[in-house]
Amino acid sequence: MLIVQKFGGSSVATLERIRNVAERALATQRAGQDVVVVVSAMAGETNRLIGLANALASEGEGQGDRASKGPYLASERAGDRAHERELDQLVSTGENVSAALLAMAIQNAGGRAISLVGHQIGLQTDGTYTNARILGFSHGRIRQELTAGKVVVCAGFQGLNAAGNITTLGRGGSDTSAVALAAALKADACEILTDVDGVYTTDPRVEPRARKIHRITYEEMLELASLGAKVLQIRSVEFAMKFGVPVHVRSSLNDSEGTWIVSEQKSLESAVVTGVALDRNEAKVTLTNVPDVPGTIASIFGALAGADIVVDMIIQNASRGGSTDVTFTVPENDLKKAVAGLRSLDLLPGAGPMEILSDPDICKISIVGVGMRTHAGVASKAFEILARENINIQMVSTSEIKVSVVVHERYGELALRALHAGFGLHEGPTSSAA
Repeated sequence: MLIVQKFGGSSVATLERIRNVAERALATQRAGQDVVVVVSAMAGETNRLIGLANALASEGEGQGDRASKGPYLASERAGDRAHERELDQLVSTGENVSAALLAMAIQNAGGRAISLVGHQIGLQTDGTYTNARILGFSHGRIRQELTAGKVVVCAGFQGLNAAGNITTLGRGGSDTSAVALAAALKADACEILTDVDGVYTTDPRVEPRARKIHRITYEEMLELASLGAKVLQIRSVEFAMKFGVPVHVRSSLNDSEGTWIVSEQKSLESAVVTGVALDRNEAKVTLTNVPDVPGTIASIFGALAGADIVVDMIIQNASRGGSTDVTFTVPENDLKKAVAGLRSLDLLPGAGPMEILSDPDICKISIVGVGMRTHAGVASKAFEILARENINIQMVSTSEIKVSVVVHERYGELALRALHAGFGLHEGPTSSAA
């Protein structure tokens, strides 16, 4: 058997924790399994490196407080490929340090290990710096080292483009590295080891009665990850689903069973609702007096797409006298950029002025479950639960396995707890996949 184990920044934050990771990897190998370990940078290291880059970029401009912001650079350097190349060179060193230290710790504990960085792993990416896409793996070196009986420790988050330059995969990219590597190596499982012991029905910090989910489908995990659940990076779930990689999210601090993320099984009834997610990083934009003619909506959302703004929920009202209203949500940190771009739009000569209304004081609550496909009345029940709490719903969006509502941010946690209790998620075993 071949197991890929991924350890996050908190798991390798200190030398003592690195020694613990070494013992865990060796224990897995001694149990008769080949082991590939993927590591993140030590906790806080990536932020420190980005802070240095941002401080340098803003030096002399009275913007030193921006050093801690990001995710990567002050906006005036966005799109500067030469600068982004150097940034990837810089931040990739964090994972290199973790990998080398872990390989040393394994050797010190009596094992055989070797650390490999992006180009040695054979992870090939496109040419996009700071958020590259994986194109493939040439993993002969890893196979060779495994055959030699070594634990192979891989630096996550990074790869190499066709020009031979280091690229990084964006925040959370080590998860993506690990799952993609597991897919390429046809590993039996990919373990994501972190400081939480699995995926929960909701955020335990908001709802203490949240329960660990034993098994969850790729689709459900993908929805939860996109809705604000921080356990796994979205792209890693996409890879797992595309290539059928069983993913086991579990604690790095104990040997307890965590949460298995697997394909949907038809042999047993699925839970109607598996989890509830709260996303506070939402803002609402409403456009009034929008000309109701072909091409107008394309112009609006084309402008937002051109500014790299992700639009989530969209509602268009019925036409009234040749105009309509359009409401949509965007990430809160993109609100100012979105409004500025919309103000510059010239939609239709002679049309009345389009009014732009924005509201950052909202949040999105979502219930997720593959059982919704075969159970009627789920949305109705959710609306009734919120009505009993006197929570007004501003927007609604649904899919086969998800119902999302937008409410005022002051009601977010109340809505989450009400839905969690209303669908019985704090009771009994939780599993959505047989």
